[in-house]
Parts: sequence; structure tokens; C-alpha cells
Amino acid sequence: MLTADAARFSVGDAVAATTRGAARPRSAVLEQPVDDQLEVTVRILLVEDEPRLAELIRRGLVAEGFVVEVAGDGRVGFDEALGGGFDVLILDIMLPSMSGYDIVRELRKAQVWTPVLMLSAKDGEYDLADAFDLGADDYLIKPFSFVVLIARLRALLRRGAPVRPPVLRVDDVELDPARHRVSRAGVEVELTPREYGVLEFLMRHAGTVVTKQEILQSVWDVNYEGDDNIVEVYVGYLRRKLDVPFGAQTIHTVRGVGYRMSAGA
Repeated sequence: MLTADAARFSVGDAVAATTRGAARPRSAVLEQPVDDQLEVTVRILLVEDEPRLAELIRRGLVAEGFVVEVAGDGRVGFDEALGGGFDVLILDIMLPSMSGYDIVRELRKAQVWTPVLMLSAKDGEYDLADAFDLGADDYLIKPFSFVVLIARLRALLRRGAPVRPPVLRVDDVELDPARHRVSRAGVEVELTPREYGVLEFLMRHAGTVVTKQEILQSVWDVNYEGDDNIVEVYVGYLRRKLDVPFGAQTIHTVRGVGYRMSAGA
């Protein structure tokens, strides 16, 4: 959560400036050629449990022409979002009764594809990765500039609702990117974020031999300077979870080259 001082500095000043510059409320308009410009009412659901911050953001968004509904509880926000009718969802991560992570995961499971912008003071790479893996479309770190918030929202609106990514299948292994779920023979398999990343890369290149370096570059941070044998460790984890319990082999080692994921021995 933002402290009161941080909220005043980062969001409050920007909201005040925005409000002063707005001659009248207006419908939010996507950037289009003037001749084609249409007044479009954009509805936003803001789920934020800090009342003062929520009100500051709401006022600023209304001054920009958006129609805003506010929920101060995670479960209430989830129910509102599930009902539909919103063009964008803004979710804080730390919420009472249901976290922002849980909200976006359950919405994607329910096939609700409304664009989601997550807010959080957490700025670790795993925090961002978890949000995106669960189905968030953007992530804004607190404290943030209101100008940047508006720019991110307009970008999401131009992009529109995301297309549901296809389920990946190799033999009887299924990986659903939208639900962040993996199963084998219909049995759900729990994976860590890193294991999931390695498996997704292998499945997207099914039938093709991929090297350790290719996996590292795709799944690990670009600044990773450790031993590339870490890939071998995670492939071992995947085999113990996906192959061994089912008496099957889908992740194959190609000596001196790398790995290939395919059906059969």
C-alpha cells in the first residue's frame, strides 16, 4: 500500500493537476483521427482497499472522462468483475478476503478476459512474473505517476480484450497459458513458476531440439550469469512430476545438444 505521504506526492498532485486542467467532464476517447473520433464511455473497476488512495485515483480517472466503480474488498471486486460490463480492471495485489493475484487467476479460469492492470508496491521480478503468468496485462509499481497510469490504461484500451491463448498439448500433457494450469492424463500437476516456464518453452518447441542456452535466455533473467546446468536441474524436477508418476517419457535428452519434448520413447 502507498503511505499517505506517498499518495499525496505521486497520485494526489497529478490528480489535482489533471482536475485543474479539465474544463469539463468528458467521455474517454481513444486516440483516433479527428474525423473518426467518437465519444466512447469507458467503464473501469478499481479494486483498492485504501480509501484515500482509491478516492484520489477515482477522481483523477473521472476527470479524464472515465466512468469508475470502486470496490474496497477483494471478494466484492471479484464478484463485480465477474458480472462483466467493464472495459478495464485496476487491481491492487494486497486486498482483504481475496488478493489481486487470486482475482485475476479466477477471472481467467472463468473465461473473463477483461484487460487487467495490477498495482503493487512489490517490485521484485518474481512478483511481476507471477502477475503476468496468472493473466494480468500490465503492472504498475507504487508510487506511480498518474500520467503514466492514464497512458497505460489508454494502451490497454487500444489493445482491447486479449485473445484467449491456445492450450498447448504434447501427448497427454496439457498446458493452459490462460489458466496457468498443467495436467497429464487429466490429472492436474502443480509446478513452480520456473518449472512452468521451462515446460512452456519446451512445449512451444515440441518436436524440436532446444539448447540449455535457449531455455536460459527465455526463462531466466537476462542478467543471469550462473551455470547453465541449472536447466538440467529443472528438467529433472519436471521429469519427476510429469513423467515418472505416469510411467511415460516426454522430455528427452539429446546428448551434447539439449532437450526435445515429444510423445513416445
